Amino acid sequence: QVQVVESGGGLVQAGGSLRLSCAASGSIFSINAMSWYRQYAGKERELVASIDRDGKAYYANSVKCRFTISRDSAKSTLQMNSLKPEDTAMYYCAAWTIRPNWGQGTQVTVSS
Repeated sequence: QVQVVESGGGLVQAGGSLRLSCAASGSIFSINAMSWYRQYAGKERELVASIDRDGKAYYANSVKCRFTISRDSAKSTLQMNSLKPEDTAMYYCAAWTIRPNWGQGTQVTVSS
């Protein structure tokens, strides 16, 4: 089993930056990719960024050139720059084994 904990959300003005952190524990040897998702109220979770064991990263078009995902073993960070009000959402980290292992989420609020 893998447990995931996120931290780092908060309130920031548009144009500002936040860094989200994710730490996985338990059977971390079984983790393949680590990903960040966000969920708007009443909507399904959407993939924001993902990074595999080799460090290859993927970004959603909406965050390219603004967000950077990184990973060190079973920890991942999401550096979010040039934040926009539309980035306001609950952000979740997922550590992928044979299934996604989710954290509890952290709220990001960007004021205009």
